[in-house]
Amino acid sequence: MSYFAAAVVREKGGWTAAELNLRGAADVDEVAERLRDVAAEADLSLLFVEADDTYLVILRLDEGEDLRVFGSDSAYAEESRLGALLVGDLKTSVTGLDDTEEARPAVASGDDTEQPAVDPEADPVGEADLLTDLGIPAQRLLSLCAREGMMPADVTAEICQVLGCVDDVEELREV
Repeated sequence: MSYFAAAVVREKGGWTAAELNLRGAADVDEVAERLRDVAAEADLSLLFVEADDTYLVILRLDEGEDLRVFGSDSAYAEESRLGALLVGDLKTSVTGLDDTEEARPAVASGDDTEQPAVDPEADPVGEADLLTDLGIPAQRLLSLCAREGMMPADVTAEICQVLGCVDDVEELREV
């Protein structure tokens, strides 16, 4: 299974991005340590792991602490060793949604056709609200992951567009 892992860190000078090698990582804590190593003084570090145009995992560290994880689909844990170490220990349902958000259908931007808030074939896991304070509420993240035709790279690009670092991440893809 192939993957792309982009670390996006916010320091006093703004956002920077770096590709992260996850080969040989023993567990999610070691992945978090590699993310910390990108910029030890970062006030916020995010890691976007895209696997086989199917799965997206987002890890978040605030000031190098308090690891939070979201996975677009729990099936990733069964598909690969990397998936198992990133999302294998997560609960089988997302957190960060209140009952009213979960019940409300998502609407695709620029489209008035309602679609389910979560892809019925996907089983998102972890903390869907990990980007709320950055302008991407849980419901928006879930609807991006569930939107037909959206690849993990597209979701990452949408998130990074909101953050203001999309060009940095796209440059990593071109290398």
